[in-house]
Amino acid sequence: MKLGFIGLGIMGTPMAINLARAGHQLHVTTIGPVADELLSLGAVSVETARQVTEASDIIFIMVPDTPQVEEVLFGENGCTKASLKGKTIVDMSSISPIETKRFARQVNELG
Repeated sequence: MKLGFIGLGIMGTPMAINLARAGHQLHVTTIGPVADELLSLGAVSVETARQVTEASDIIFIMVPDTPQVEEVLFGENGCTKASLKGKTIVDMSSISPIETKRFARQVNELG
C-alpha cells in the first residue's frame, strides 16, 4: 500500500519510521529535515503535500496546529490540489474537533 506522511516532528517521525519498517511504500514531506533513518528505510522525500497526495493511497497528517492543517489541506500546494479519488486522508493533529469536522466536510465536497 502506498502511504504518505505530512509532518515529521517528534510524534510524526517515529510513526512514519514504523510504517516504513512494516514495508509500506512511503512518501513524506515536512518543514524540517527528514530523518536519515526514514530515508534509509526507503521513504521518498518530496516538497509538497500535493506531491505526497499524488503518490499515496492513504495520507497521514501530523502537524502542530489548526492553521497548519488548513494549509496542508487547502493551501496552494495542499492535498486538495491533487485528485482525491480513491484516497483517504487521516488527520492525527491535535486540533479543534469543530475545525476537524469543517475540514472533513470541505475535503468530502472536493472529492
